[in-house]
This record gives sequence, structure tokens and C-alpha cells, in this order.
Amino acid sequence: MGNHRKNVVRAGVLVLAFVAVAAHAGLSRMPPPYVQSALAEPTRPQRDLDRDADRLPAQVTAFAGIKPGDQVAELMPGRGYFTRIFCRVVGDKGHVYAVSINRVIKPEHPPAADDQVQPNPCTNVTADSKDGADFSLPSGLDVVWTSENYHDLHNKMFGPPDIHALDSAIFKALKPGGVFVIEDHAAEAGSGARDTETLHRIDQELVVKEVTSVGFVLQSSSNVLHRADDPHTAKVFDLHDKTDRFLLKFRKPKGHHG
Repeated sequence: MGNHRKNVVRAGVLVLAFVAVAAHAGLSRMPPPYVQSALAEPTRPQRDLDRDADRLPAQVTAFAGIKPGDQVAELMPGRGYFTRIFCRVVGDKGHVYAVSINRVIKPEHPPAADDQVQPNPCTNVTADSKDGADFSLPSGLDVVWTSENYHDLHNKMFGPPDIHALDSAIFKALKPGGVFVIEDHAAEAGSGARDTETLHRIDQELVVKEVTSVGFVLQSSSNVLHRADDPHTAKVFDLHDKTDRFLLKFRKPKGHHG
């Protein structure tokens, strides 16, 4: 079976999974066709396809509401898993800004070969990096997305955290009505930022408090990535995409132009 046909089959499986959990996530019965097409794209690396069953890209992309023509900033894109999906969804009339935050403290060991970012054939992606102390994004964005990294912004690797300033910069960069979508590893309820450095988890309640403090309104949440079998006591790296994760969508009020 050729690579393209394999991806089409895998995309079909994801669509069936989407239908099975849509009622729990509050989503429509089927992912939009442009999301299905992006998931069936033959250039997606095999290691991305292998993660789809746990990361549920059809569900979370549909929840985020990313669509053709959108201007999207992906904060801390990691290996580019979602970048390669989003750039196909937004298409030629849209753009994806993949923005990393520079580390103040470098990792003790260089990344392994299989940790490197995979090539992205899209021509509508701009990669950039920013210092946390001087963070900004392009203006006029429809969506800002970050996956499994918001907790890291509380850690010393990026310097003394100023979450209020960072969330404010995101708020400023979005169009009125634009959305900030956060997916992250859930920590024990009430733990705040206690486990961000050690377990790489964060309390959902703290995230809501921080983001709404700069003017965002919590529009919706989804339990599509919830896993009841995660006790919230293990390091996320030990669970390999099988952590309990929350998914939140915050909206910038339409009447707010600041």
C-alpha cells in the first residue's frame, strides 16, 4: 500500500474516532473536510501518524476552530506535529507562525536524532523564536495555539516567569473575537504551578485564572483528552502521550481592540 493510501486509511480511522467521542467533546458529528484532508496529507511523517490515536488531531483541531484562510500562531511548536496539520488546514490564503521561546538554561544533553523537527513541505509557515522577557507575536491573528507547553512558561528554563505579560501579549496579537487555545497535561486539582518543573503538569484552574486575568473569556472546554487512569503523580515523559490533558478555548471579546 502506497504512503498516500496509508494516510487516507489512517485519516478515515481518525474520522471514525472523532464520531465516537464527539458527543463528549461537544463537537459536530464529523470533522470539517479541510481537517480530514490535512490528516490524509501524504507528507505527514510516520511518527506523526503513530501518535494520532493518542493526540486526536481531528478532534482538537476542530475544537480550536482553525479553518482555511486563518492566521495562526503556534506557540512552542516542538517537533512540528500540529504545525504540519495546521498549515494544510489554513491553506494558501492562511499562514502559520511557529514561534519558539528561547531557553535561558540550555538542556544538559543535546536532543537525540529522533527528537529533531521533521521537514515541513508547507510554504505558508514562518518559524521564529523570541525571548520570554521580550515576547511578542504578529498582529491580527485569528488563533493562538499551544500544546503541552503552557506549563513550561512557569519554569526557570525560560527565565523568571512573567505569565501575565505573556498572556497580555497574546491577547494584544489576536483580532477581536480571536481565540487562544491551550492543551496541557493536567496536574492534581488545587496544585497550582507546584508540578510544572518536576512533573511537567499544571492545574487547569490556575490556567483559567491566569488567562482570564488579562481580558480573555473562557469560551469552552473539552474532555476529549481526559484519561481517568492517570493519577497525576507521574512525570509526563513516562506516560508517552497517555496523560490526562485538558483543552481550553479562550476568546478575546469582539469589542476589545487593545
